[in-house]
Amino acid sequence: MHKTYFCNGMKYSELKQILKNHKLRVTDSRMDVLEHFLTHKKALSFKDLEEKFSTYDRVTLYRTLNSFTENGVLHKIPDDSGFATFGVCYDTCSSDHHHHNHMHFKCNECGKIECVDEHLPVIELPGYQIQEANLILNGICKSCGEA
Repeated sequence: MHKTYFCNGMKYSELKQILKNHKLRVTDSRMDVLEHFLTHKKALSFKDLEEKFSTYDRVTLYRTLNSFTENGVLHKIPDDSGFATFGVCYDTCSSDHHHHNHMHFKCNECGKIECVDEHLPVIELPGYQIQEANLILNGICKSCGEA
């Protein structure tokens, strides 16, 4: 018997469909991690998941993050702390988001990291091959600024 998932009004069948749409097998660990990301609506780190899901071993969590990233459920966000965080790819995410060539905003108050839908300017460096570009904007988010 499956767990009953309710996430932002989503039922088990809807979470399951998200995984199937991304060609992922439905497992309890994937359902739990997906529900957690959708509930929090912010970037989460491996450490966040490890603390939340202590019943799952580290390898399972790493594999879940990797499969979600490879299949477009999540995208990797480099953090200024040196640890990667992961964010949900919503319908508004484009394929560029998976290449990390866009900006992120990190709130100094609540720590929330969000994608900024502005592309980084193209920078030409003769003789260099740029493989990835990352920019983290730091400040106070709208929610914290209104508090």
